[in-house]
Amino acid sequence: MSDLISIRDLLIQRNGRDALAINSLDIKLGETLAIVGPNGAGKSTLLLALAHLIKPVHGEIAFHGKPISQMDDLEYRRKISFVFQDPLLMDMTVENNIALGLKFRGTNKDETHMRVIRWSKAMGVDSLLGRRAGQLSGGEAQRVSLARAFVLDPELLLMDEPFSAVDPPTRAQLLKDLSNLLSHDHRTTMIVTHNLKEAAQIGDRVAVIINGELK
Repeated sequence: MSDLISIRDLLIQRNGRDALAINSLDIKLGETLAIVGPNGAGKSTLLLALAHLIKPVHGEIAFHGKPISQMDDLEYRRKISFVFQDPLLMDMTVENNIALGLKFRGTNKDETHMRVIRWSKAMGVDSLLGRRAGQLSGGEAQRVSLARAFVLDPELLLMDEPFSAVDPPTRAQLLKDLSNLLSHDHRTTMIVTHNLKEAAQIGDRVAVIINGELK
C-alpha cells in the first residue's frame, strides 16, 4: 500500500523554540494513525504542520510524494479536513452547518443535499437537520462537526482530541461509532488523544510524541 504522507527531517519551532522534531514518519493510504502524548508534547503542532498552518524550519512533508511546500495552499487544504476539540459550529441549522464547506466550494445543490443526507445519517444526526446549532448537546454538536468534515470527502482527515469536551458515556459512544465508520470508510486519518486505550481502539497504529520528539 502506498504512502499518502511522508515526513522527513522535520523541525517545527514555535515562539523561537523547538516544538517538534520528526526524523521519519510515513502514513499509508487508508490508515488511521493515533497520536498520544502528554500536554505540550507537540501532538497538535504535528496536525497544524500537516494542515500547512505552521511551516517547518527545515525538513519536508510530502503528500502523494509531492512536497506540500510546492503545492498551492488552497489546492492542498481542499484535500484535508480538520476536526477540533470544540465543534465551532455557526449559528445556523445543522443542515447548513454540514453543507457550509460544500457551498464555499461551489458544489451544486443536488450534490450538496445528497452528501449532507449521507453523512448526517452516518453520524446519526439526520433527525436534527432542521435544528439550530445552539440547541444541540455537546455530543450532537461534535457529531455535526464530524459530518461537516466527512462531507468534504477529504483525502486526509485530521482530528485534534475530538472527544475531549463531551461526557464519558457520550465519548465512549462517539469513539465506537467513529471507529466503526473509519474501519469501513478507509479514509486516511490522524487523531490526537491523551488516552492510550482510545488510541489503541481507533488507530491501526499508535505514535507517541514526548517533549517534541516522535518515539
